[in-house]
Amino acid sequence: MSFPRLCVVLLGLAWVTVTACGSSSRVPPAEHASVGSEDALLSPGDIFEVRVYGEKELSGEYRVGPDGNIEYPFIGSVAVGGMPPGAVSQRIATLLREGDYLKTPQVMVFVKEYASKRISVTGAVGKDGTFPMESGLTVVQAISLAGGFTPLASQNSVVVTRRVGGQLKRYRVRAEDISEGRAEDFVLQAGDIIYVPERLF
Repeated sequence: MSFPRLCVVLLGLAWVTVTACGSSSRVPPAEHASVGSEDALLSPGDIFEVRVYGEKELSGEYRVGPDGNIEYPFIGSVAVGGMPPGAVSQRIATLLREGDYLKTPQVMVFVKEYASKRISVTGAVGKDGTFPMESGLTVVQAISLAGGFTPLASQNSVVVTRRVGGQLKRYRVRAEDISEGRAEDFVLQAGDIIYVPERLF
């Protein structure tokens, strides 16, 4: 093969590779990677864990009450509703320090379940339904909560509908490729609707 012809072939292969890679990612990186900041705000019914370094009696799980508060050891009622986890950890640390319970408290908060926020799964799954939004919940995990795929499910044509800035956006998610390690999973946000269509014959 001559050198000019070889160059044309290589350039053609490079163009095909770039085009294929570009079309395979249909999800904006920021939305694919993490739960949105709005979803991180705690609301009544949400469950989170508090860990205070070196203080077992001050660590534990808490459910946000109807009034947006929790009852915390020594401190008493703490308002956490409408706050992100990071702000809650800072508030608890400040109250422990100001109450002379600990000099330099190291507090971390981990959301276990966004019970006040839910996602929906419909279509070719074992059981349609709505489920509590958990931190880091992915499409594959949500489908498992709904009983998994039916035999007729088109697993690489899953559609996630999400409201972004007042407008509905739809993302195609290749769940089969994700399950088999060929693609990265899609992280959900509260209010997302996952639809699994059936295969067309």
